[in-house]
Amino acid sequence: MGLTRIRATVLDLAILAGHLLLYPTGLLQERPPTAPLPAAPPQPGAPTPLPADNRTHRPVLLLHGFIDNRSVFVLLRRSLRRHGRQHVTALNYSPLTCDIRAAAALLDRHVREICARTGHSRVDVVGHSLGGLIARYYVQRLGGDALVHTLITLGTPHSGTRTAPLLSAHPLVRQMCPDSDVIEELRLPAPDCRTRFIGFWSDVDQLMIPAETARIDHPDLRARNIRVSGIGHLTLPVHHAIAADVREALDAPEGAPADASEAASVA
Repeated sequence: MGLTRIRATVLDLAILAGHLLLYPTGLLQERPPTAPLPAAPPQPGAPTPLPADNRTHRPVLLLHGFIDNRSVFVLLRRSLRRHGRQHVTALNYSPLTCDIRAAAALLDRHVREICARTGHSRVDVVGHSLGGLIARYYVQRLGGDALVHTLITLGTPHSGTRTAPLLSAHPLVRQMCPDSDVIEELRLPAPDCRTRFIGFWSDVDQLMIPAETARIDHPDLRARNIRVSGIGHLTLPVHHAIAADVREALDAPEGAPADASEAASVA
């Protein structure tokens, strides 16, 4: 495990260096696409064209982690679109955000806007780290389960994590600690929650202490946990194998069983 952890750390540092170059490209909020011009009417006798958007896939909303922005999802977004997801949106929450509850309330507005724009009644959400916790709070505590079909989290501290003491000065980091009010709220009963949960957790995630805190363990939630081996925290949203497993998880049938020992196909 020592060598595996070292390799994961080296890869995370390489990912960080590359992400710092991309970071400025994601500073501004993403603009929603403009509506296409209406197509010319078909000629008499011609077959009716299929809709331009793929109605078999729900829209996907990507939500980044702490001190990050939407640029972290460049590769995952490309992978989702390449495999048929026409509506993929990466959301920036304000860098001045100091409360997970406030960020979750803002998320509701964006989810409703996406539903109205695309004509879909529900969306899928993929959240990395803090982004997954914001999305879970929205779903579990603010009624977001009515609009979110599937929530996938990547390295999210569902049970709280102990971070470096210097970072704990930030209110958001304190809310991610195991004894925070937010984590306590997420432990409360959540009967009849309609959202399907899928939690990817890594055995060498340096920011999840312990690593199992990124699992979703709640008796009322339909949760499936997928263990990732040898992939660090920063690599989770950019690794090609994780992207493939995210696509597979989004397309999995409703009855897919929760299996605590399931492992992702990372290579």
